[in-house]
Amino acid sequence: MHLGDFIAPEAVLPSLKTKSKKQLLVELSVRASRLAGLQERDVFDVLWQRERLGSTGLGQGVAIPHGKLPGLKRIVGIFARLAEPIDFDAVDSQPVDIVFLLLAPEGAGADHLKALARISRLLREGTAIEKLRACKDSAAIYAVLTQEEASSHAA
Repeated sequence: MHLGDFIAPEAVLPSLKTKSKKQLLVELSVRASRLAGLQERDVFDVLWQRERLGSTGLGQGVAIPHGKLPGLKRIVGIFARLAEPIDFDAVDSQPVDIVFLLLAPEGAGADHLKALARISRLLREGTAIEKLRACKDSAAIYAVLTQEEASSHAA
């Protein structure tokens, strides 16, 4: 499973403006509902419930909000680089500026975990994060997301 399998070029947001964790999740829910054909409220409710269990802010400015939704046909990802870092209740208490939303069908057990692991591996790698923060536009970000992974498989 590659990131390109579940994130499309139009699902990359290079400079999302948001002021809070809740506002960010609302914005991502709107965009995810368009990509996946789901109700915005259903997407938001799943994400918010997951955040209430514990923050998906991993540290080093990275968060991976995620959840499973009935009615979803395939795994859907959205990458957002925030215009300004926000408080996300991350484990290291640092503000977040790199967000990768992952939504999976309700019955996607192993595939959901594999997708989360792929994203986590990429976003914990220092040079990949530096490149993602330095990119000028969504096409460059998409290239880093998909090429970094390809090069890590070749090694």
